[in-house]
Amino acid sequence: FFYHLIPAYVIERLYWEERGMTIPMVVYTEILYAVTVVLLEIPSGILADKWGRTNLIVWASFLGALEFLILVFASEFWHFALVVILAGIGSSAVSGAGNALLYDTLLHDGREKDFEKILGRLRALDITAITLAALSGSFMAVRWGFEFNYWISFVAMTLSLCLAFLLTEPLRSGMFTEDESISIRTYVTASIGIFRQNPGIWLMVLCGIVMGASISFIDEFWQLYLDRMGIPVSWFGVFSATIFLLRVPGNILAYQLKTRWSERSFFAFATAVFAFGFLVMALEQRYVGLIAIFFICLISGIVEPLVTGYLHHRIDSSMRATVDSFRSLGAHAVLIGIGLGFGYFSTFLDVYGGYGFIAVVCGVFLVYFYFRSEHVVKQHG
Repeated sequence: FFYHLIPAYVIERLYWEERGMTIPMVVYTEILYAVTVVLLEIPSGILADKWGRTNLIVWASFLGALEFLILVFASEFWHFALVVILAGIGSSAVSGAGNALLYDTLLHDGREKDFEKILGRLRALDITAITLAALSGSFMAVRWGFEFNYWISFVAMTLSLCLAFLLTEPLRSGMFTEDESISIRTYVTASIGIFRQNPGIWLMVLCGIVMGASISFIDEFWQLYLDRMGIPVSWFGVFSATIFLLRVPGNILAYQLKTRWSERSFFAFATAVFAFGFLVMALEQRYVGLIAIFFICLISGIVEPLVTGYLHHRIDSSMRATVDSFRSLGAHAVLIGIGLGFGYFSTFLDVYGGYGFIAVVCGVFLVYFYFRSEHVVKQHG
C-alpha cells in the first residue's frame, strides 16, 4: 500500500519536461530501465529462490526510497538515468520475489487455489493507494509545486521499507530447495524447459507481456496526452484516479472469469480491445481518445491476475521466482522494442504517432495469437 502511495507520478512527465527532458529522452530512460532489468532479472530471481524472497523485497524498497531522494535534486539527464538504473535494479529484485512469496504463503496454508483472488485483491489495494496519491498529487502540485510531491513519495517509500522488514517467509519444497549449491545454469535450463514443454504457458504469458508493455505507455505518457488536449493540470489527479479505479473490477473478479470463459477466447478479445483502443487514441485527438483509454484500462485489470495465476499454478515452488523473472525479462525485452518504435513515431507525429505504432503491434500480435493458439489447442489440448 505505501509502496504505491506516491503522488509524484501524477506530474512525473511534466516535472521531467520542466527539468529539460524531451519525449525521446524520456523514452531513452525507459529503454535504459528495461535494459537494466533484462540484465538483472534472471540473477535476481535465482537469488530470491536460493537465499530468500524477503531479502530482495527489502532491498527493492530501499532503492525505491533512494530514487525519489535523487529525483528531488535531479537537473541533468544523467541524474534521471541513474534513477532509472536504480529503479531497474529494484524492479528486478522484487518482480519474481513478490508473486513467489504470495503463492508459497498460500500454498503453505493449503490455499493456492485462491491465488488469483488474493492477487486481485492486493492489486485493488494497490490501486486504492494510487488513487489517493492521484487525487492529492495534482492538488499538491498546483498548490505547493512539483517537488513537494517527490518529498511525499520519498516518505511513502521509507514507510514501505519499514514494513518490508516485518515480512516472514514460509517453508518451501521442490526439486532445488534442499541444495543451495545448484548452479545458475541449472536454474536457467530448467526454467526454459518449462516454457518449451508447455507451449500454452508460453503463449498466454506472451499475450500478457504484449498487453502489459503496451499499457505501460498509457501509464507513462497519459499526462502528455491530456496536456496536448489542453486539459489543465488540476484535472490530472481525477483522470489518473479514474484510469486506475477502472482496473479494480477486473482485479477483483478475474478469478471468477477463468471458470466461465476460456483463456484463448478472453485473451483474443482483450488483445482486440487493445488494438482498437490504441488506434482510436492515435486518430481521435479529442475526448473520444479518453474513452478508448478507459476501455483499455478496464480490460487490463483482468489480464494480470489471470496470466500470473496461469503461470504459477504450473511451476515448482523451488524455482517460482526464477520462472516469474523470465516472464518479467520477456516483458522488458518487448518494452524495449515497443519503446523504440514509440519514441521514433512520437518524434515526428508527437505522442499520437507513438500510440498508433502500438495499435499496429497489438493488431499484428492478435493475428499471431489467434492462429498460434488454435494450433496449440489442436496439438496439446
